[in-house]
Amino acid sequence: MKTALICGISGQDGAYLAQLLLEKGYNVCGTSRDAQMCKFENLIQLGIRDRVKVYSMALNDFRSVLQVIKKVQPDEIYNLAGQTSVGLSFELPVETMESVTVGTLNLLEAIRFFDAPIKFYNAGSSECYGNTGESAADEKTPFRPRSPYAVAKAAAFWQVANYREAYNLFACSGILFNHDSPLRPKRFVTQKIVSAACRIAQGHSEKLYLGNIEIQRDWGWAPDYVESMYLMLQHDRPDDYAIATGTTSKLADFVAAVFETLDLNWQDHVIIDRSLFRPTEIAVSCGNPSKAKRQLNWEARYKMPDIAAAMVKAALAEMKEF
Repeated sequence: MKTALICGISGQDGAYLAQLLLEKGYNVCGTSRDAQMCKFENLIQLGIRDRVKVYSMALNDFRSVLQVIKKVQPDEIYNLAGQTSVGLSFELPVETMESVTVGTLNLLEAIRFFDAPIKFYNAGSSECYGNTGESAADEKTPFRPRSPYAVAKAAAFWQVANYREAYNLFACSGILFNHDSPLRPKRFVTQKIVSAACRIAQGHSEKLYLGNIEIQRDWGWAPDYVESMYLMLQHDRPDDYAIATGTTSKLADFVAAVFETLDLNWQDHVIIDRSLFRPTEIAVSCGNPSKAKRQLNWEARYKMPDIAAAMVKAALAEMKEF
């Protein structure tokens, strides 16, 4: 039985990845900054909390990282931790940089220190590319980050590449484009849209305030994307992969799809608020996942309209419980 250590197991991707690995017969362990205080609500929602052993670990503390890896003795480590909000990174640039870059570096150094055949996955981000324009970005597209979050993720990506080449570690980065699910935290714009639309559909007289809805994103389904993480570590050699659907949609299209699922006209309920625009914004973000298809036999199964409908369905079901 393989043992996997998921750093950041309480988040959307961590929970779905834990579910997938359990289905594949893994012994799954996870970390949180304070495992005693964290509620691990996503694991509970998926019905797997009692099947996962959790540990407290501060990724920016090398001693803490060493202690947990020594206890768990994992075959695979998945690094999904760190500050994950692009918008929040403008307000917390130092914390974002430290949590992403120092955390990644400590994990790589720990693997090198133990000199064990541990396979390592690092959560990269399409935000590193900046505007992709009309050409879908792939693994060879240069990075041009436009947020503190993207700068941190770009630095972590090159850390992984350096350790792979310098120390022969089995270390991979998945450059994941936007991916959502009902487990996406409420502060993210997609969940903000879904929640407000569902409340409006139930008779609440409120308006939904949004920033720039002309931005275009390549939206995928989170359970699809965590499968790519697993597949990267099963491949015969370590490499980096762009993970995307290959299709872009405007945020306005996502809004329309959500409201249409509820038989509502979004234009009757949405107000554009320029104070919500970011200091710098990516206009178009699109990925080319052909390498993942060719080498990992991975491809996205769901596109944006399916994702919008699934998130609405889950939100309505949650509202009925209260």
